[in-house]
Amino acid sequence: MPKLPQPTAAELRRDPLPLRGRTALVTGASRRGGIGYAIARRLAAYGASVYLHHHVPHDAEMPWGADRPEDVAASVREALADPDARVVHGPADLADADAPAALVATAAEALGGRLDILVANHARSGMDGTLDEIDASMLDVHWAVDTRSVILLVQAYARLRAGLAPRTPGGRVMMMTSGQDNAGGMPGEIAYGLQKGALASATRSLATTLAELAVTVNTVNPGPVDTDYMTGDAYDAIAALFPAGRWGMPDDPARLIAWLATDEAEWITGQVIHSEGGIRQ
Repeated sequence: MPKLPQPTAAELRRDPLPLRGRTALVTGASRRGGIGYAIARRLAAYGASVYLHHHVPHDAEMPWGADRPEDVAASVREALADPDARVVHGPADLADADAPAALVATAAEALGGRLDILVANHARSGMDGTLDEIDASMLDVHWAVDTRSVILLVQAYARLRAGLAPRTPGGRVMMMTSGQDNAGGMPGEIAYGLQKGALASATRSLATTLAELAVTVNTVNPGPVDTDYMTGDAYDAIAALFPAGRWGMPDDPARLIAWLATDEAEWITGQVIHSEGGIRQ
């Protein structure tokens, strides 16, 4: 097989809109203080059309409360860089086994029939505890939302991509893990840590499976990110663990994920990538 030629000088210059003409589904993009929202804004700023998934009842149960999906979408729309791109939003309870496939189909239809980028950012908060506190229902709800729904989303996405011309460029899947494999683990969040660890473990297998569709699969650990869930002395103590003296902000992992969606990252797949600011474990 002949070697690929060296890139020309023109090819080395970066496209200011590297995702122009591409489409993305971002799950868990329901709050302007969240990572999903930051990812969606970055993708839109890079030229992509974006479908925002939300599940307002979950946020309404949490201390931070729910945002208005219309306001979230309007703010992402402000970041659109391509005049032909668009932002669409819609709900789905991904604890329902049929919801992931339906969501992929809905997002693809809303964005013109094709879906290039899948960012599985959603997760279940609450209903967790230590080894002594957890029970079957806690394990089941985290499994359904944090792991099963992600695999079913990837399955539906892969089936959709299989219907395109062979080796259609731009196929990307990004999943989110957490700090379950770092020093100390997550002993107070056994159910959540277990299911997020399963996604990290599945990354290589999914990447190998989707390679024939010219789709890369990577998983990002964003580390502690300030999404309005902690305040006070505990917040300050964690900030002190970062060499920069601050928490990660939602746009920190969003920059990495948006770059992974571009053609510059086409040779990176099957990786669990830590974007956590050098935090001292």
